[in-house]
Amino acid sequence: MRAPLRLAALPAALAAALSIALPAHAALVENLTTSVVAMALGNAVTADPPGIDSVHFNPAGLARLRGDSTQHSAFGASIRARASIHRPDGFDIGGWKDDPLSGTSTGPMRQTMYVPGYGMPGWRLPGVIVPSLGFAWNKPGSPWTFATNSYMAQAISLDRTTDPNDPGRFDGRQVQLQRLVYASPAVGYKYSDTLRFGAAVPIAHSAFVVDTHMRFPNELLGIFGKLQAGWCPEEGGNVIDTFGFGLCGGGKEGMVNPFKKAAAMRLQMTAPVDPTLNLGVLWEPRPWFALGAVYQGGSKTRYTGHYQFDTEPMLRNFVKGLNSSLFGPVAGAVLGMPTSIPVTQHGNLSASIPFPAHLQVGLKFKPIRYVQLNVDASYARWSDWNQLTFEFDQSVKLLEVARLYGIPDSTRLKIPRGYKSVLNMAYGLQLFPFEGAALRFGYEPRKTSVPANKIDLIAPLPDTRLYSVGLNWRINKKYELNLTGSYMQGRFNAPAESSDNMNSSKFLNIIYNPYAGQDVAGDIKVRYVGLSLTEHF
Repeated sequence: MRAPLRLAALPAALAAALSIALPAHAALVENLTTSVVAMALGNAVTADPPGIDSVHFNPAGLARLRGDSTQHSAFGASIRARASIHRPDGFDIGGWKDDPLSGTSTGPMRQTMYVPGYGMPGWRLPGVIVPSLGFAWNKPGSPWTFATNSYMAQAISLDRTTDPNDPGRFDGRQVQLQRLVYASPAVGYKYSDTLRFGAAVPIAHSAFVVDTHMRFPNELLGIFGKLQAGWCPEEGGNVIDTFGFGLCGGGKEGMVNPFKKAAAMRLQMTAPVDPTLNLGVLWEPRPWFALGAVYQGGSKTRYTGHYQFDTEPMLRNFVKGLNSSLFGPVAGAVLGMPTSIPVTQHGNLSASIPFPAHLQVGLKFKPIRYVQLNVDASYARWSDWNQLTFEFDQSVKLLEVARLYGIPDSTRLKIPRGYKSVLNMAYGLQLFPFEGAALRFGYEPRKTSVPANKIDLIAPLPDTRLYSVGLNWRINKKYELNLTGSYMQGRFNAPAESSDNMNSSKFLNIIYNPYAGQDVAGDIKVRYVGLSLTEHF
């Protein structure tokens, strides 16, 4: 087809792409820090796989490489997630109406990185810088190309530890989720001049860290607190109470307040070796047109690690007073309450947390020599994150209190997520002003996998839009440089009672809604810069 005919087909292709985009949905955290070239094109590269990064985006693209090559890459990224908390009219949690978090906003945010073999370092930075290295080998004339690459397949890092009074500390004081692929043996096969296949086995180190302060603004705790306030002397128990249920036996510190800090929890787990499978196909019937598809297999990643619960005096003293009375131990036994709660309880834990499978298809359309359009559609199974279950090596005394709310097993912590699997569109545009250079532009409207009724500050990921620009410069026959800058932003607004994971005050919905009855609004911004240098041999 001649260039004018191809140019005439461009409006039709654009119209089709836009019509597909209207109902589009997006991913959660995948492909945000994976490839410098892919980020420049809004991650729309399945039909035009980017060199050694084809290992992840479409291994069939490896079969387009000629000779041996190495790729040195590095990126820097910063995440800023802010939220404000407001008290609506009629705010009331079991008779309590003055929440000290009302009218506050989250403060400074920093990033860190889990270092395999070491753990979480003590430093906190405005952003993180991550290097990577890839290799590809192709014998001249051979249809086979072999490669390996290292890259960050998945990452989110939120650190709110700078301000000890940050209200966000009750919903993820520190959150680290990362999947670092340190080796990925891969092969690409050129079946014909137009058809290529590929496969890769990414081997990843996965880390999952959640450190949070905990409070439980719940109707039942509020009622207990008001009952204590009306029954108990200010400085402690009374004789009648001692022969009753011991509501006052914990003294002043044992007076229940639904807005006080109740405990602190830290979970730190890793999966050092977690392989998956990538399969790709690339069909290029014409130099100006191509179709590609990749299936990135998921994994039921098995994490192991350590936990620690630090309990504040409020619950410890309340339980102590309950068990120091005549009928309190009887009531506690009926309700399944612990006989005591230690200041600190720690041990080992494990969890199976799915790494979602991902399917992506794309097309490349180059109507004229100077312009190329890429359009991709992807689907990730984030519905696998319906509920996360953490298994402890012993009964956690703090969780035994939760038996009041119908949670029978204190050796397990079930955290509901309720995420959904969605479709995501991505668009990339390349301009070739002269030989050896390309300008790149990317746009990715990422509608969230977190439903509005499940959003929280642990995963503050609403609908976002990703914008990218990039430059490719073929310095000479041996060296090729890629530069990229990206910006992603999204906002959310969760009125009181709208999120079951953050601000619901339903009677039995205690795990986990730290801002029960409050309006919470916020945003997230991600800034990214990256460079890669490819050396051809």
